[in-house]
This record gives sequence, C-alpha cells and structure tokens, in this order.
Amino acid sequence: MSAGATLLVELVCEELPPKALKRLSEAFADAIAAALRARDFASEASVVGVYATPRRLAMTMTHVLAIAPDKAVKEKLLPVSVAFDAKGKPTQALLGKLRARQLAHVDPAKLPREHDGKAEVLYYADVAKGGPLVNALQTALDEAIERLPIPKVMSYAGAGGYYNDQKFVRPARALVALHGNVIVPVTALGLHAGRTSTGHRFLARDAIDIASAEAYEPTLEAEGKVTPGFAKRRRDIVAALERSSEQWRVIMPDALLDEVTALVESPAVYAGTFDRAFLDVPQECLILTMQQNQKYFALADGAGKLRHRFLLVSNLRTDDPAVIVHGNERVLRARLADAKFFYDQDRAQRLEARLPKLASVVYHNKLGSQLDRVARVRTIATAIAAKTGADAKQVDRAATLAKADLVTDMVGEFPELQGTMGRYYALHDGETAAVADAIAQHYWPRFAGDALPQGPVATTVALADKIEALVGMFGIGNAPTGDKDPFGLRRAALGVLRMLLEGGLALRLDELIDSGFAAFAHSCALQDARHDLHTFLLERLRGTLREQGYSANQVEAVVSMRPARIDQVPGQMHAVKTFATLPEAESLAAANKRIINILRKSGNEAAVAVDRSLIAVGAEKDLYAAVQSLLPVVHGHVGRGDYTEALRALASARGPVDRFFDDVMVMADDPALRANRLALLRGLAEAMNQVADISKLASDAAR
Repeated sequence: MSAGATLLVELVCEELPPKALKRLSEAFADAIAAALRARDFASEASVVGVYATPRRLAMTMTHVLAIAPDKAVKEKLLPVSVAFDAKGKPTQALLGKLRARQLAHVDPAKLPREHDGKAEVLYYADVAKGGPLVNALQTALDEAIERLPIPKVMSYAGAGGYYNDQKFVRPARALVALHGNVIVPVTALGLHAGRTSTGHRFLARDAIDIASAEAYEPTLEAEGKVTPGFAKRRRDIVAALERSSEQWRVIMPDALLDEVTALVESPAVYAGTFDRAFLDVPQECLILTMQQNQKYFALADGAGKLRHRFLLVSNLRTDDPAVIVHGNERVLRARLADAKFFYDQDRAQRLEARLPKLASVVYHNKLGSQLDRVARVRTIATAIAAKTGADAKQVDRAATLAKADLVTDMVGEFPELQGTMGRYYALHDGETAAVADAIAQHYWPRFAGDALPQGPVATTVALADKIEALVGMFGIGNAPTGDKDPFGLRRAALGVLRMLLEGGLALRLDELIDSGFAAFAHSCALQDARHDLHTFLLERLRGTLREQGYSANQVEAVVSMRPARIDQVPGQMHAVKTFATLPEAESLAAANKRIINILRKSGNEAAVAVDRSLIAVGAEKDLYAAVQSLLPVVHGHVGRGDYTEALRALASARGPVDRFFDDVMVMADDPALRANRLALLRGLAEAMNQVADISKLASDAAR
C-alpha cells in the first residue's frame, strides 16, 4: 500500500469572527479528517494540522492516499428458504433483490451460503474497488462546511455573482486543495480549488502560490508574513508579552489570549502607558476596560496592584511603533476617562438610595422585579443566619444592598462587575467590611473551582441568593432540561452544595428548601416543587462525589438515604469507603440486601417490638444478643460523628448474621414467630444502615 501524501485544504475568507475562530478551525479540521479516515483514505496514524488566521480556515493531514484500498464486501441477502423454491429455482424475491442491487448478472446458484445461528442465509461477497480522493474529499468538505458551529450565517454573492447565492460565516474568496503538489479539483461555496492563497493584508502580496501541501506553513511564514498556526501564534504572543512586561506580571486570561490570537496574522507586542491618576478608579474597572474595549493586556506588580502600563498586540511589525503606541494610548485615555466618570457619578448617590430603582428591573415575569427578589433573599438569609453563626443585622443589611449596584452606571457598562462595584460603593458609604464583602461575594462561587464566600455573613447571603433562585425557578416549572440551563441552576445548586460540604455548615437541606418556599408565600404563587428540587440537589451531589473518586455504589450507599445534613456526607463517604475494604464487608452487604428485600416483601407483618420469649436458643438468640449490643455502640459512634467506627462495629455481626440465615427460617408458618423474626431483622437493619445503605455496596465489596 502506498504511504500517501500530505493533504492541504484551505478556505480563504474575509475577516472571521474572532471569538469563534478557534472553535471553527478545530471543527473544520476534525470533520474532514474524520470523514477521510472513515473512508479509508487515512489512518489514525495520520497527523492532522489545524490552521486559522483572521482570514483563513485550513487543515493538513499526513499520509493521505490518492486511491482508497480495495475493500471486501459481504452482504446478507435472504434466507435460503426464501431465496429458492421447492425445486431449487430462484424466487422472485431473490431476483428482485439482485436487480435492486444491480447484481442481476450474478448466478444465484453460485452465491455463498452461511448459517447465521437461526437459519441458512444467502450472501453476496465481492471486492469493491477503492475510489479516488477527489470524491471522498468533496463529500468530506461539504459535510464539514455544513456542520461548522457557525454563530451567525452571512448571505453573500459568490464569485462573479450578483445575488446572495452563498451562505457562510463570512464571504469565502478562495479555495486551496493540494494532495502533495497536485491540485484536488473539489469545489465549495462556489469556488474551484487551486493552489493560490493570500498573505498578510499589509505586509505581503495578496496572491501566493503554494507549491505543495508540505510547503504550506513555511511558504505563508516566509512569503506571506503570516503565522498560520493558531496554537503557534498564541505561543508567540505569550512569549512576546512576557518579554515586554519588564518586571511586571502580565494579566492574560485565556479568553483574551484566544481572541487576540484570532485578530492578528503576524503578531507584534508594543508597550504603552496611561495617566497614573486613573489608578484611583478600582482596578477591576480599568482591567475590564482594557481587556473588553481595547483587547489590551494590563500589568500588575507582585502583589497584584495594577501599574499604569499596558501591552497591546498589533498586526503590524515595525521598527518604529511610536505612531501605533500613541494612537492606542489616546484611545485608551478616552475609555479610562469614561470609567472614571462612571465611578465618580455612581459614588454621588448612596447604594441604599438606589433600591427603589430595582422595582423597574424585571427579574422574571412570573417572579417579579429585582426589588421583589431582594425582599425574598432578605427573608431567607434572616431565617438561616442563626444557624450559620452570622450577625442577623449585618446579614439583613448585606442582603438589602446586594443587588443595588445593578442600577449603577459602571455595572451597566460592565455587568461582570456586579457585586464587585457594590463592595466599593458600600465601603464608600461607610458600611462595615463584613457587609461590603458579602455584597461582592454573594455571587460566589461563580464557576467550578471558584472561591467560596468568606465569613458567616457572606456565606449566609450567598446561600440565600442561590436558594431563592432555585426555589423560584423550580416553583414556576423552569427546571433545567437536558443540556439547557439558561438560568444557571446547576451552577447555583453546586454552589449551595460546596458551601455546605466545604464550609461544614450544620444546615438541613430540607429546611433550607422550606425557607426558600416560605419567602415566596406572599409574593408569588409557586407549585410545590420541594421534592423535585431536593432530588435535583442530590443528583448534583452524586456528580460531585463521583468527581472526588468515589465509586457509583459508594455514592449511592450514602445519597440514596437522602441525607439531610450535607456537611456530614464527607465523613459518611470516608466511612463507606473504609468499610468496603473490610473482609466482612461483602458478606454483610449481601446480608443487608437480603434483609431489606425480606422486609419490603413482608409489608407490615413485623411485630412492633421483639418478644424475647419467642426467641429460641441457637442462631436466633445469638443474633438478638448481637443486635442488642450493637445498637448502642453504633448509636454512640454516629452521635459523635465517628461514622467510620460506626461501620467498623458492624464487622462483629458477621458471624451471628451468617449463622442466622443458615439456621433460621424467617418466614415461618407460625404468624407470631414470623412477625417476631421480622422485627429482629428490622432492628438489625436499623443498626446496619444508620450511616449508609450498605446493601448498595454488595458489588463493590465483592470486588
């Protein structure tokens, strides 16, 4: 078999949307590569290169065949009993099937027969000749373009056209398709493939011929002054930023790096400055102004304090960047002046005075305004303050002011600063540090791995805020479905669970939910979704515990008990994991499963209490004695929160439990005896399942 040659496919376009470029390029390359592998033109060993600049999507793939290998074809036709009549002649059903598959020339008598396990079946076997690359690439290219995750499609006139007959993310102007040094004559978006690409818009000529697929990247770099590889260009930008930062730390979030990489073809980094007076504005405002409005990189010292310097990534390399730098400094000065104006204007009015404006900000058409929401959050926060150890007055004050910055100019310009600006304005108004911090942190955690609120006041308000959102949305039937979660309820649920788990808060989950519904009692009519919300939170808990490395059975042993105190779950999980390693675990888990099944099937037959006079000598008496000694021990360990020792104590019951099931008939004919034995098993189940349902561990323990 031929080793094949490298394939290049490139679409030259007008400026592509920068925030979508990385995703588009990866989808383009992956789709073409997958289609060619599926058609045997390439293997998993073929290396795929992904390229993307503001004006191109491209991919290369090594070891692509010009002709696909021949392929054995074997097709089941009909059972022999259906294909031939009693005299052995082909039936019309067989002849029709052969005609439909263009196999009328095949002698039915020579078709192979095999038994498929049910009946003797007639097959057609042949070797299909491999097709040319052009056909497979055409199909792959069409599928790739059709399936691209395009944020918004544009309609435009194709080459030489007058009507908007083409649809793509941006107008496509050229198509390159090379297999080695040979043009593959495919078409796409009204374009015919050639070998002519385009260079940097300002630093190179517009038309650059690519000699071969292997020469694509070096040709564009040398002649086109373009770095076509997205990942390579990003690495170059990071290195240049770090070289230009002097002793300062560059603030370079991944999203900004990706966007800037998508805006330039040949990056150059230059340094600029701004007036120190702007540093009086909270640095979060300055950083967002630089990042979002100008795509600049801010600089900070080792302590994280912003410097009056910035770095910009230009698409022009020049020995004298003064004009570029001064122009960007002038634009930034105007942007920072706007931020300072917003900040000064906002501080002219106290947060408390802004509260009435929240009445005109709709939270949800079924749940009222943001002011209505503030009232509910206050109610919930006040209800749980005593249990979190928070100062009730500070909690109420923080909950009252938590949403007030939503109607400030700065948050109107930068919604990402909600809470952050509230903290600055609260401190300016003379609020306590605990109240100000709670205003900022009541949105925490905002994403996976984010910090938790610090201190009881902030934690209480954050819990109340998330419970209010969950109860409200579930109450009006807006629970997440599938992968859709427009209100961020999964994030809110995980935030609640993390605060309870990691914060060790002694709060009952059902009481938290009840406090949420109580807050809606006089403002909105909600359906009672307590059970659904509780189940939703427990499902998120299952996922969290699995991510921590626990097995599905270990998680189910605890979560299936619908634990009320989430703060106790880590101890219970550790105990369950430890118990599963004991030599007695397998037998006890299986026995517990058997006990639960017996009790479930027996209904209400069990006696109210065990009658000692009905207990005979032997295994039944031994089990009764074991249960009587075990119950107070387990209760004591559980009461102290020592769940591991509580489960370890069960090991002593293995012998009596095994002998009981070997020697005693639980479902005796005598109703009184049967009821007594069921009561004994119920007591044993109570002792065994105080920490977790260990019957769920049966398969884990067996391993």
